[in-house]
Amino acid sequence: MPVTRRAFSCRSLALAAFLPLGLAACAQSEASVSPFSEPERADTSALGKDPRLLVMTTRRSTGNAAPFFNTDRGPLTFAEVRLSPPGRGIAGRVSSAVSGDWAVLGVSRETTGDAARAFSDAVNGRDVLLYIHGFNETFETAARSAGQLSHSLEFQGRTALFTWPSGGKLFDYAYDRESALWSRDGFVQSLQALVANPTVGRIHIVAHSMGTFLTLEGLRELRESREIYARIGSVVLASPDVDIDAFEQTVKKLGPLAQRMTVIIDPGDRALAVSARIAGGVARAGAADRSRLEELGVRVADTSGRGWSMLRHDLFLSNSEVTQVVRRAMDRGG
Repeated sequence: MPVTRRAFSCRSLALAAFLPLGLAACAQSEASVSPFSEPERADTSALGKDPRLLVMTTRRSTGNAAPFFNTDRGPLTFAEVRLSPPGRGIAGRVSSAVSGDWAVLGVSRETTGDAARAFSDAVNGRDVLLYIHGFNETFETAARSAGQLSHSLEFQGRTALFTWPSGGKLFDYAYDRESALWSRDGFVQSLQALVANPTVGRIHIVAHSMGTFLTLEGLRELRESREIYARIGSVVLASPDVDIDAFEQTVKKLGPLAQRMTVIIDPGDRALAVSARIAGGVARAGAADRSRLEELGVRVADTSGRGWSMLRHDLFLSNSEVTQVVRRAMDRGG
């Protein structure tokens, strides 16, 4: 897929402004592949045909008014969110012109009572793509990313988003990390509910940046639940913003599930360079030495020199070659 304007978003530009201050590594060559080298193709994903995104969230609801779910912490909630793919309908054309992404049209269903059960029932006997977003994301940007990922993968099951209460601001790193950890119970309940429904197929997890921290914490808590591990097809950790020492410690506790993990890394990831500086200089797993990660039994995809991105932090969404890494991981887990 061609790079959307999301790659030039305000949050990326704001973070990039810190680079001259020495908080990140020196810039490397941005482009070996033109971001405009591929034509737009028709959406053949199930979400493109029926654009209802399943959402599990620990954000507080704002009701039927935008932004629908805000930055505050709230009860675990299930919702069905109506999306409009880029270029489809008036809202879609406006969204494409402004952001190049999917548009969030509204919430058609919202449940807080037994939210996990409602989520599981809504999957309705199909495989699940469960996306967990990273740092500095609003509900809307996270939903757009889930739509874009499903479209790029041409996923034929149900696409779901687990969205936690990120502050959606550059300087909310500490709040985001605490909110991600606070949301662990909700994430665990969501997985448990999916597995409790025998009609649900394979569960494919794709987590990005700080969302990988939440994902690993949840999977670690479930390490004694063999039936859950058995139903997980693949786990893709894109640019994991996790202390490399903590990453090693956690993955070693996940047993055979590590063999179904794919870690997408880039030593030139500028966002992770900033995170490492904030963390006292400890390398993040998404920019760690490849051999160190492979010793854990996970598959590693190094995106150095691939594609174009200002921060090199979201290539799994913006570059077709990197997206296919996710696709192959899911095929192996299927």
